[in-house]
Amino acid sequence: MTRAKPSSFAKTKSRATLSPAKDAVGITRVAAIQMASGPNVAANLAEAERLIGMAVAAGAKLVALPENFSLMGLKDTDKIKVREQDGKGPMQKFLSAQARKHGIWLVGGSIPMVSSDPDKVRNTCLVYDDKGKQVARYDKIHLFGFDLGEEHYSEESTIEPGNEVVVVETPFGRLGLSICYDLRFPELYRAMGEIDLIVVPAAFTATTGRAHFETLIRARAIENLAYVIAPAQGGYHLSGRETHGDSMIVDPWGNILDRLPRGSGVVIAGINPSYQASLRKSLPALKHRTLDCGIKGELAAREE
Repeated sequence: MTRAKPSSFAKTKSRATLSPAKDAVGITRVAAIQMASGPNVAANLAEAERLIGMAVAAGAKLVALPENFSLMGLKDTDKIKVREQDGKGPMQKFLSAQARKHGIWLVGGSIPMVSSDPDKVRNTCLVYDDKGKQVARYDKIHLFGFDLGEEHYSEESTIEPGNEVVVVETPFGRLGLSICYDLRFPELYRAMGEIDLIVVPAAFTATTGRAHFETLIRARAIENLAYVIAPAQGGYHLSGRETHGDSMIVDPWGNILDRLPRGSGVVIAGINPSYQASLRKSLPALKHRTLDCGIKGELAAREE
């Protein structure tokens, strides 16, 4: 892992920048970026550009940004003011340009997009190929709600949920898209079919993140025998919110390959399709599922 060098955007401890490694044949380096975004879109894009550059310098061919990387507003409604139409706007232009410039596949965390409700947005994850072409769009399906003492969150107040499961074919394997709170719903990932990688851009609260983030990330990796790339917001935000961070990349056996607890920076690891295939051969759990039979049996019992 590498933390970013100190900048005017975020105070972080300096670490040596990772150098590209001579990976074994068939291994591809992927990166998850951690940020502590604020209410200024231009500043957030500049910070994302800096961190993408670090990931590319370390050899990453697939880079993923965190949820809300372009804006963590002072108020929940701030994102409505900067929402974009599909195919238009500075956030989408930035993502396309960065993917094209560096020749990487770029998962754009999430940005606010226009919805059918004028008072809400879609929380949207966009994927760009190494030519800068948008190849996938996923709108967050599960909306976070939390009420514990003085800590309250209600995404449904400003976000319109999506309703489509999205998987994209990449040079690195079949990539399943999800965002943050989706992580708590394993049925979403089962609906994706057999996937090789899962990306989970997140902005977990400090409270729920400390309790559950690592456990859920590793569980999704193990049960799907898939690599999980989890870029996160991590730190204190001008709104007063604290996010958990702990961006990580986990292998199909549930091993954490790299992580960054706090601050802005990059986590990076190699994905190995041969290793993944050997695990699936040794433990073909994905082929052992009998859940459909169980559901039919339960429904029949209820009808009786």
